[in-house]
Amino acid sequence: MKSLPSILLIGISTLAACSGNQQNPFPRYADFPKTKAIKAQVADLDTVLLRYPFRVAVRDSIAVVMDLHNMDHFLHAFTYPGWKHLASFGKRGEGPEEMLSAENIQFNSLDSLWAIDANKMEITRWKISPSTRSAERVEEIKLDKELVRSLDFHTMESGFFIPDYMGEFRYWEVGNNGKPLKSIGEIPSETIDENTVRPALAQAWRSFMDYNPDNGILAMATQLGEVFEIFNLKENTHKVFYGPEGEPQYKPANDGTGVPTGIMGFSDIKVTSKYIYAVFQGIKFNDKIAAIKQGKDPENGAKYIYVFDLDGNPIRRYELDHRINSMDINEETNTIVATAAKSDDPIIEFKI
Repeated sequence: MKSLPSILLIGISTLAACSGNQQNPFPRYADFPKTKAIKAQVADLDTVLLRYPFRVAVRDSIAVVMDLHNMDHFLHAFTYPGWKHLASFGKRGEGPEEMLSAENIQFNSLDSLWAIDANKMEITRWKISPSTRSAERVEEIKLDKELVRSLDFHTMESGFFIPDYMGEFRYWEVGNNGKPLKSIGEIPSETIDENTVRPALAQAWRSFMDYNPDNGILAMATQLGEVFEIFNLKENTHKVFYGPEGEPQYKPANDGTGVPTGIMGFSDIKVTSKYIYAVFQGIKFNDKIAAIKQGKDPENGAKYIYVFDLDGNPIRRYELDHRINSMDINEETNTIVATAAKSDDPIIEFKI
């Protein structure tokens, strides 16, 4: 595949550069005490349905895949682990019950599959019925116009967490009516100064998030560079960790925008009862550009899954034999279900 999925390119062309004089105020991690190579098993499913699966979520005996490039529907439900197709839903279109885009999903239970549509600025809830092989749209929440370009989310006890994409805060608490309730944190850049363009900074620091309500841990990981954060909402603490590649890197263009010059960073993150799992790419933009100029397919997807404890200490690194975009994890069965970066084998599993 010669191009990155559009969801990863949003805002990159409009970044603005920033510089500053702060001296590394945040802790670093350099390596992991253990590295384990793991091999994928390809899921046996009808691949005709899926064009570019980007997210996957598994609950009980159902798996839902979010496909960015399917011509008719964004969402597809399967039996699990059998991977028999049940229903396709989230129809593309501009109608009142159709979707213009799909950025992420969250699968809490059979009657609570949530999806966010940034172009329509709404979050929808679906009820999946395996017996009738159907999915019913049961709720929609219009997002306030202040929540510009909401590209990720997570449900919470009384609404949603949504990252801030204007650069003023780190994320929002949003009520069940789609209205912002509270803003939290700020972007932990070490190069920010008074000349920084806030919306551009926010685009550069676009992050994926996950939240575990049982332990109160909300984690965020940057799409560019190598930074992740841990918000412990029960203890009201916030930790920031920089990896070897540091914060998102970019340079100014002639028109005042910015171009990324560093790496593609994290592409997914999951918080379990004991650990934080982060899908890490580490692909250099220069290498991508060079491959395209040579007429080759540039590398896409992540080769690693990083594992941290809930305090942010590196525990282990999994090295994958197939590059992936995203994952879901079941620690009881030690199984990772992932969307593969290459569409030939769209869904794969790893035993850890």
